Amino acid sequence: MTGASSGIGTELAGALARRGHDVVLVARRVDRLDALAASLSDRGVDVRVHACDLTDPDARDRLAAALAHQGRVVSVLCNSAGFGVPGHFAVAAGYDQIRLLRLNVEATVDLCRRFVPAMVARGYGAVLNVCSLSSFVPWPAMATYGASKAAALSFSQALHTEVRPDGVAVTAICPGFVRTEFIEVAGLTTAAAQAPTWIYENPREVAEHGLRALGRNRRVAVHSVMYGSAAVALRVLPHRVPMTVLDRWSPFRRGGPVATVDGGVARHGPGRP
Repeated sequence: MTGASSGIGTELAGALARRGHDVVLVARRVDRLDALAASLSDRGVDVRVHACDLTDPDARDRLAAALAHQGRVVSVLCNSAGFGVPGHFAVAAGYDQIRLLRLNVEATVDLCRRFVPAMVARGYGAVLNVCSLSSFVPWPAMATYGASKAAALSFSQALHTEVRPDGVAVTAICPGFVRTEFIEVAGLTTAAAQAPTWIYENPREVAEHGLRALGRNRRVAVHSVMYGSAAVALRVLPHRVPMTVLDRWSPFRRGGPVATVDGGVARHGPGRP
């Protein structure tokens, strides 16, 4: 379970523990992981903590080696770690854009590379990749984030088709806006304040919906009727339509509160657009 220190990742860890799964919690903030591990251990499951910066290939090597040394068999892989860099691309922090791709895309693919082949060999296993509603359309003022989530969704759908005959389930969950610390960490409080409260999803409900979808081996899962309808519309409409709306009238518009965030970095285990 990556991205376990907050948001949807924390809720996924709890949901797996409630289902009786032993859990390995992976994120950078070890204090949060330790606190979560203590709370989940009360459920009678084995919980281990691995502090890891997944943008670092060497750290991913060490994570895989540690799991192998402990004799851990990864039967359910949840890739929830990720972050976003708000602001127009020309002025957003350049190095963070590269780190974003390393985490949101490279780490997701790499962890699947490390653990899916063994699932195929055993004839069972499951992968849940946390994507986003922004997987369906390019997002001005969140360009790299949207591109990374589109890549993660494309990869997840192809992998689903490849390994389904081998008994391995792969599901991409695509939440809409989720009220978590993503907003504050990114400096998007002003933008969030302009949005109606009903657009925000509950992270626990998103996590439960994702795991139920994984249990049915659904290829893509979008929580709630509202965001399910939005996903259908985004798939059908020419990209110029939602992009024009985003660029002219939304908080993502040029000169708006998202585009002008000064070097903000929005992390998710937290919520996401």
